[in-house]
Amino acid sequence: MTALSAGNEKIKYRLAQAVKECMKTTPVDKITVKEIAEACKITRQTFYRNFQDKYDLINWYFDKLLLESFAHMGEGRTVYEGLVKKFEYIRQERVFFAGAFRSDDYNSLKEHDFQLILEFYTQRIREKTGQEPEETIGFLLEMYCQGSIYMTVQWVLGGMKATPEEMAGLLVDAMPEAVARLFKELGLL
Repeated sequence: MTALSAGNEKIKYRLAQAVKECMKTTPVDKITVKEIAEACKITRQTFYRNFQDKYDLINWYFDKLLLESFAHMGEGRTVYEGLVKKFEYIRQERVFFAGAFRSDDYNSLKEHDFQLILEFYTQRIREKTGQEPEETIGFLLEMYCQGSIYMTVQWVLGGMKATPEEMAGLLVDAMPEAVARLFKELGLL
């Protein structure tokens, strides 16, 4: 990492902290880039040198938070263990996720999370089989990922009453039979 990119990373993390502070009192859809920049004590131009918009910032921070949990999901660990890790991260960052998941903007965290998790599972299948998932599995996987994101949002906005382990267990139990069978064959369940 160069000194310039290290400086950019620091600014990005400062911006993430600023948006989290704003989320404590204001819905994401109402937060402006100007407010984020002011909270971070930088110019709007500096914000835009790092992110396209507030949703790009939120998605970047989300990626950083879940990078480790996705790594665990793919490194010989089970889907269950990876989901537990994901829900633990979400619980630790509950203010951020509660604010971000309330937004329905076109570039929202819900859509970003869906794309990430669908690609993650599809990539695991490619790695284990050397080919794309068959059409039926692709359809079921897409439907499952949409449902799992929906239930994750419900869990976050509903106060996270279930433990990360309980949520992971429920999502594994809800997996379509054909997907669960394939994941078992591939050692992912």
